[in-house]
Amino acid sequence: MAGTHDQTGLPDGKPFDGKPFEVIEPVSQRVPFVFNSPHSGRVYPQSFLDQSRLDGQAIRRSEDHYVDELFGFVPRFGAPLLLAHFPRAFLDVNREPYELDPRMFEGALPPHANTGSVRVAGGLGTVPRLVAENMEIYRSRMPVADALGRIEEIYKPYHACLRRLIARTHVAFGMAILIDCHSMPANIRVAGSSQRPDFIVGDRYGTSAAAELSRVAVGLLEDLGYTVSRNKPYAGGFITEHYGRPVRGLHALQIEINRGLYIDEATLQKKHGFAALASDLQVFVDALAAHVDDAAAYLPLAAE
Repeated sequence: MAGTHDQTGLPDGKPFDGKPFEVIEPVSQRVPFVFNSPHSGRVYPQSFLDQSRLDGQAIRRSEDHYVDELFGFVPRFGAPLLLAHFPRAFLDVNREPYELDPRMFEGALPPHANTGSVRVAGGLGTVPRLVAENMEIYRSRMPVADALGRIEEIYKPYHACLRRLIARTHVAFGMAILIDCHSMPANIRVAGSSQRPDFIVGDRYGTSAAAELSRVAVGLLEDLGYTVSRNKPYAGGFITEHYGRPVRGLHALQIEINRGLYIDEATLQKKHGFAALASDLQVFVDALAAHVDDAAAYLPLAAE
């Protein structure tokens, strides 16, 4: 799925090849899990690149590089995998649908737009102004219709698809566990310490998933030899918050993986540790599923 790369550092490919995202389905769903990789898209429309002041390498700094490949085993494991082809720099579906910065656009935003969120202020709204390291994406303002078009044509269908997967799973198993899959820069530290975690498990401080499920996830990763933080500095974004309803048997965990484990962040090339990490993730998911099977009686209950 990685594809080849041209001299710009961007993966080859036509804009989304006709589909901005896809679901890779199992032959049959055997577990109450749905996996989602919303930020691993790496197909950059030429029209978007023409609007950008960044080169092909810099504009990729916001990607969750190859996270879709790290979790590419889950359909064989019996769970669906939803993955984006569009890049996060183009559209961020881990935001409210209308978190938009009016300074970016020509024309008036709709009155229901959230223009005052912390994420908008930081340049990381639904249509981002910045990529990582505070680099401005656009040369000039874009027509507001362009942003609203991305929301109508990609954001809303993406979330409709995710809702269907979760609802289907909930009906089939009496519960659904969303694993929202992400990566983070290698230099991320836990505030107040020198710790640079290998993984961060986010559950919105116990509100998006049963607390015991989060504790088990942390413990399983630690048993594999990784340094793990819970909720710090990433507790989960819009997707985790929006879809996690533990009292209804809907649990959502965000998993952040330290990119230093598997890519060279300067070249964005995979390291030799990529395959070992993917193997460990299979062990982790299998063990987590076994725990869920044993703990089915408590999981629909509210998080503490």
